[in-house]
Amino acid sequence: MGSIPGTLRGLKDLRELVLNGNRHLGGILPMWIGNFSRSLEKLDLGSNSFQGEIPESLFYSGLLEYLDLSNNNLSGGLDEFHQPLVVLNLDSNQISGTLPCFDACVQSLSILNLANNSIVGGVPSCISSLQALRQLNLSNNGLKYQISPTLVFTEKLLALDLSFNELSGPLPGKIAEPTDKPGLLILDLSHNHFSGEIPPNITELKHLQALFLSHNSLSGEIPARIGNLSDLQVIDLSHNSLTGSIPLNIVGCFQLLALILNNNNLSGEIQPELDALDSLRILDISSNKFSGEIPLTLAGCKSLEVVDLSSNNLSGSLNDAMTKWSNLRLLSLAKNKFDGSLPGWLFTFPAMKMIDLSGNNFSGYIPDGNFNASLDFNNAVVANSSTIAEGSSAAIHDMEVKISITLMERDGVSFSYDLVSVVGIDLSSNVLHGEIPMGLISLRGLEYLNLSKNFLDGQIPGGLGNMSDLRALDLSHNSLSGPVPANISSLHELAVLNLSYNFFSGFVSNKQGYWRFPGAFAGNPDLCVEVSDGKCQQSAIPTQPREKFGDDLDDGTISVWIFCVSAAVTFYSTLVGLFCCSRSRNYILRTKI
Repeated sequence: MGSIPGTLRGLKDLRELVLNGNRHLGGILPMWIGNFSRSLEKLDLGSNSFQGEIPESLFYSGLLEYLDLSNNNLSGGLDEFHQPLVVLNLDSNQISGTLPCFDACVQSLSILNLANNSIVGGVPSCISSLQALRQLNLSNNGLKYQISPTLVFTEKLLALDLSFNELSGPLPGKIAEPTDKPGLLILDLSHNHFSGEIPPNITELKHLQALFLSHNSLSGEIPARIGNLSDLQVIDLSHNSLTGSIPLNIVGCFQLLALILNNNNLSGEIQPELDALDSLRILDISSNKFSGEIPLTLAGCKSLEVVDLSSNNLSGSLNDAMTKWSNLRLLSLAKNKFDGSLPGWLFTFPAMKMIDLSGNNFSGYIPDGNFNASLDFNNAVVANSSTIAEGSSAAIHDMEVKISITLMERDGVSFSYDLVSVVGIDLSSNVLHGEIPMGLISLRGLEYLNLSKNFLDGQIPGGLGNMSDLRALDLSHNSLSGPVPANISSLHELAVLNLSYNFFSGFVSNKQGYWRFPGAFAGNPDLCVEVSDGKCQQSAIPTQPREKFGDDLDDGTISVWIFCVSAAVTFYSTLVGLFCCSRSRNYILRTKI
C-alpha cells in the first residue's frame, strides 16, 4: 500500500529488492531508489502502479544487473544506462522518445524488453552490437522506417519480436548470423508495413522454430526452400498478398504444428504430399484461391485439430477419410463449391466445437446421427465463449487462434494454443431439405445454430427449450411450418433470433418476450404476432421472396459463422516473466525458466 518507504534507505548493503505485483503500491519513484544501497544488483518493481519518469539514479546504479519496471505507468524518455545491465524490462509503460544504443551494456545485456510503450523513430543498427543479447522485444511501439541492412544480430539471439509497429520497406535479407549452434528460434515481424518478397536467405536460419510474418504487404511466392527449416513448428504468413502455390518442399518442415496461410492470393490444388506433416495440428488456408478436391491422403495428418479451408474454390464431396482427424475441434469448409450429401459421421467428433459448412451446395437431409459425441455440443455453460450482442451477430470469416510459443530454458520452444469460439453449427446457404433432426434441437451446450437459406420443412422439433446455452438461432429462409414453439422464450441466453421467411402459423403472444427480436418473424403470412392488447400484425411477404433470399446470401442476419478470439503475442523472460502480453496480438510468445 502507498509508496516505497524511506526507511529502505538504511539498508546500505541490500543486494536484491523485489516488490512486484502490488497494485496498491505506487506514486513517484523516489530519486534515491538507484543509489540507496552500494550493493544493489537486482531491483524488481514490476506490476505496480508507479508513475512519473525513471529516476536518474537508476541510470547510474553501479552494480545493478537486473532491472524490472514493467507493467507500471512510467513515462518520459529513455536515457543511456551507465552500468552493465543483464536484464532490462520496461514492458507496458508509457516510455517515449527514441531507442538508445545501450553502450555500457554491449558485453552484458541478455534480455531487453521495451514492448508496449510509445517509442518512436527507427531501430538503430547499434542495437545489434549487443554481443550477449538473447531476447529482444520491441513490439507494440511506434517504430518506423526501413530496417538497415547493417542490423545483423549475433548468433546468440534466440528471440526477436518487432511486431505491431510501422516498420516498412523490404524484409531484411539477413537478420542474424547463421550458425550451427542453436541460433534464432523465434522471429516475429508481423503487423508492420513490410513489402516485397520474402527473402530466400530466411531459409538459412536453420534452427528457426516460429516464423510470424502476417499482416504485412508481402508479395511473390513462398520461398521454395522453406522446407530447409526442418525445426519449424509454426509458420504464419497470413494477411499478405502472396501468390503461387504451397511449395512441395514444405514437407521438409516435418515438425510443423501450425500452418497459417489465410488471406493471401495462393492458388493451385492442395498437394497430396502434405500428409507427410503428420504432426500438424492447425491448418488454415482460408480466403485464398485453392481449387480441386481435398486429397484423401490428407487423412494422414491425424493430429489435425483446427482445419479452415473456407473461402476458396474447393469442390467435391466429404470423404470418410476425414474421420481420421479424431481430435478435430473446428472444421470450416464455408464458401466453397462442395456438394453431395452430409455424411452420418459429421457430428461424431468428440472434441468438436464448431462446424461451418455454410455457402456450399450440400444437398439431401441433415443426418440424424450421433449428436451426443461432442462434449462441447452437449455440455452446458462453456467457459471463455464469445459475446453476442443482443439483436446483432458477429460475422468473422477469418479463423483465429491464440498461439503460445514458449521459449524454454534450454534453447527450445514449446507450442500450445487456445481455441476461443462459440460452440456452434452452421449449415446455412446450402440445398438441404427435409426436417430438422430431433437430436440437433437438443444439444444443451450449443450456443450458435444457423440452418438458414435451405429448403427445410416440417415443424421445429420439441426440445428447443433444453438448449440452455443457445444465444443465436437462425432458421430463416426455409419452408418450416407449424406454430412457433413457446419454449423459445425460456432461452434466457438467446440474443439473436431469426425465423423470418418461412410458413409458420398461429399466434405469438407479446408476453413471450419476442419483442426482443424485431423482424424475427417477417415473411410468415399466416403468423399473427401480438402488438398490444391481443391485437396482432400479420407478417408481410416480400414481393419477390427468392430475390430477397439472394440478397441475403452475403449479408444475412446471421452470417457465415461466429468465431470470437483474442489475439495476442507475448514474450516472457527466462528470469522474470518478461516479454509480457501485448495489447492486440494474434500470438503469445512466452519465455520460461
